[in-house]
Amino acid sequence: MNTVVKSNSNIVYNCHYHVVFCPKYRRKVLVPPIDTRLKQIINEIVEKGGQELVELEVMPDHVHILVGCDPQFGIHKLVRLIKGASARMLRQEFPVLKRKLPCLWTGSYYCGTTGGVTIEVVKKYVESQKGV
Repeated sequence: MNTVVKSNSNIVYNCHYHVVFCPKYRRKVLVPPIDTRLKQIINEIVEKGGQELVELEVMPDHVHILVGCDPQFGIHKLVRLIKGASARMLRQEFPVLKRKLPCLWTGSYYCGTTGGVTIEVVKKYVESQKGV
């Protein structure tokens, strides 16, 4: 994984997120050729948003994304863009999805941050700054 610290006009950051989301009713609809097209769409959206796609895996009933995201852009905005655009495009290109599902994605998703330290280590570091 890229550990390069990035910056924009306001902040310096190194934020990576593990995101998982599923089709409605966890239906196994992300099969070839839909899975391949979904990977292309996600790649395009992340690139267009100026973010960093580290890893992507599409399973028949869920999607895993490891992405570097500017905190001012917001992981919530990136996930909303990915789910919205991919649902629209996939349902246009693959009519079978319209027949099988009322909408492609569930309204929820999992998002976890990645990092090399535990909350206890950060807590001790913050506490140690009192004496500095």
